[in-house]
Amino acid sequence: MTVNLLDLDLEGLAVFCERLGEKRFRAVQLFRWIHRKGAQNFEDMSDLAKSFREKLKSLATITPLSVVSQHISADGTIKWLFDVGGGNAIETVFIPESDRGTLCVSSQAGCAVGCRFCSTGHQGFSRNLTTGEIISQLWHAEFFLRKHLGCDERVISNVVMMGMGEPLQNYKELIPALKVMLDDHGYGLSRRRVTVSTSGIVPMIDRLSQDCPVALAVSVHAPNDGLRDQLVPLNLKYPLSQLMAACHRYLAFAPRDFITFEYCMLAGVNDSDECALQLVQRIKAHPGTWCKFNLIPFNPFPASGLTCSSPERVKVFARILNDAGIITTVRKTRGDDIDAACGQLAGDVKDRTRVVDRIARQRSIPIHPVADSTLANSGAVQ
Repeated sequence: MTVNLLDLDLEGLAVFCERLGEKRFRAVQLFRWIHRKGAQNFEDMSDLAKSFREKLKSLATITPLSVVSQHISADGTIKWLFDVGGGNAIETVFIPESDRGTLCVSSQAGCAVGCRFCSTGHQGFSRNLTTGEIISQLWHAEFFLRKHLGCDERVISNVVMMGMGEPLQNYKELIPALKVMLDDHGYGLSRRRVTVSTSGIVPMIDRLSQDCPVALAVSVHAPNDGLRDQLVPLNLKYPLSQLMAACHRYLAFAPRDFITFEYCMLAGVNDSDECALQLVQRIKAHPGTWCKFNLIPFNPFPASGLTCSSPERVKVFARILNDAGIITTVRKTRGDDIDAACGQLAGDVKDRTRVVDRIARQRSIPIHPVADSTLANSGAVQ
């Protein structure tokens, strides 16, 4: 059985080479050919011994994902749809800026978290991606862009694990992929420029701080447990008090001196002044200037039953947080003309969650802000 070398970080590749009777420096050479030069054919690896190349031909492959489609937005954003077999597909998005190029990478086919406002979650969960399938997205995008732009230097400067899926529910495959991204013999990305986004799996946040502390982004989306239980079901297992404490612990190991909190702005649901003031209380319960908020305009889709907050309401919400000393920005929507904006990935995949039926049954009990009992009773976050 052949091994797909995209599945291996440098340490894994060194073990593989040792089993073939080759020294470690051969693994470094091979790793650099794959991830620095984008080589897929062993014959092109001119500084490898011919005998080694012959072994590789029979025992290994470099097999990236197959591209189903590619779409380029009017703003330069590029979205790729990759086939991962079994009728499943994942999406990857490149977002160009004047000072950086960011790749949004998927970690799962579908998602099991089921956030109410995310069209990706409405397709349900199929399976975890392998390390090779995660890295293949970066591999393909980087070397396509070099050719497309006619340059030899690295194009992708930032990677965000914010595509399809919950990265920390695929921890075993995620960590080797992060190590490939960070390795100086591979993509050489800074820990500050690789971000893992999570819905809030508290034990895995603590593990990440020990195993591979990169930048952390956390999907909050509500200021109290009652509302967050409805928007982010994972909150039922890991409530906000536990999540905030885990984020504060992560700071001691993080490459940045802050945690980013993502907050999707939903009209009449989580965008009131009261919600903003509850957030301020919750953040101020932990000492220091330790987080930043990124307010995300909601990208509507029919099955959600939700609408986006008005630009005026978003500005007022942001002003309340900023006035309290919490650095807050509003995310600029990119790639929405090709359904590549936040929350839109693979929105045309079959809905396996029967969410439309569930929403219809719940019409008599619409989502609305729920007062946090602790906040309401004591005026402070516990």
